[in-house]
Amino acid sequence: MASLKTKLQSQNWHLGKTLLILGVFIVIATLEYTTPTDYVFGYLYSGAILLVNSWFGERATLQATFLAVCLTMLNLWIPGREAVVISTVSSRVIASMALIVTGFLILRLRRSQQAIALTQAKLESQEQLVRLREDFASTLTHDLKTPLLGAIETIKAFQEEKFGAVSPIQQKVLATMVRSHQTSLQFVETLLDVYRNDTEGLKLNLAPVDLVAIAEDVASNLAALASNRRVYITFDYGDSDFRQSLWVLGDTLQLERVFTNLLVNAINHSRRGGHVEVVLESQASHQIVKILDTGAGILPNEFSHLFERFYQGHSDRQAKGSGLGLYLSRQIIEAHGGTIWAENRVSAKDTLSSDTTTTGAIFGFKLPVYPHSVNSYKTDNC
Repeated sequence: MASLKTKLQSQNWHLGKTLLILGVFIVIATLEYTTPTDYVFGYLYSGAILLVNSWFGERATLQATFLAVCLTMLNLWIPGREAVVISTVSSRVIASMALIVTGFLILRLRRSQQAIALTQAKLESQEQLVRLREDFASTLTHDLKTPLLGAIETIKAFQEEKFGAVSPIQQKVLATMVRSHQTSLQFVETLLDVYRNDTEGLKLNLAPVDLVAIAEDVASNLAALASNRRVYITFDYGDSDFRQSLWVLGDTLQLERVFTNLLVNAINHSRRGGHVEVVLESQASHQIVKILDTGAGILPNEFSHLFERFYQGHSDRQAKGSGLGLYLSRQIIEAHGGTIWAENRVSAKDTLSSDTTTTGAIFGFKLPVYPHSVNSYKTDNC
């Protein structure tokens, strides 16, 4: 019953609009045919054409334009009380051309609006798809943490011989399983952080921190990985020959992740027997960190993509990762108001030649200098 009522209302509304358009045409035609022929009222049909276009669509617009042109030109001979002169013909031809142009522009505008509406609908659909995909990935990664943590704890319980004696060979297998699960857990946590940062923004716990101390702590934690790959880590304190402090206002945990990502990346890409150099420099307004490796370098067309999500590159650098470490590092550094970049490490082939050769890559970042001394900070918080 309700649908029938709605249908009747729609039909009545359609009929009302049709009658209104016909009334407009009748009024304008009456003006045309009851006045001298040299009075041209045909321009007024453009208003009726606009109404037809907005209410009835493209085909009706063409029909209304054709009818308006015919009525305008027929007034030259109907009712036929006056002689036809060139000036009158010219005026009506101009009016007819104006009506045709109006109809054409109206149709073009209608198609443009339809194209814009279609594009907007597609963009909204794509945005919804992206949000749905990211929500799914975030939920999935969050749910994967629990079974991974459970598996790691279970394997550790076997290592501790809580379920019986374990042979040395079995201990090695269990240790390998733990490392594998911890790597998977680290990837899941990184993926979860990336999606959370993209949707909610990165929340920082800011305090004065020393980049040198963080770099040395992270390098110490990665000593086993470097030793396994026969890569040596060295430190260069810039203009100073001795250890110095590089203070910034930052989140220690997040900056540790940046150093870890960049150092692991450098270790994995360096050749065996090579070395990774951590350069720490202090400038007037920024603290600068550079991590140099002895790998194969970076292809020129990769620089603009290195810090994109899931980008792994296509060069002959040795290791392949998830493509999330550098992206997460960029998120963290930019959240601190800093800049992160990459470049190739080059050295001259010959002192008499300008030719250079790539000897590795440099990943660097800079952060604003913390403007106050650490002692004053500690005093204020005592």
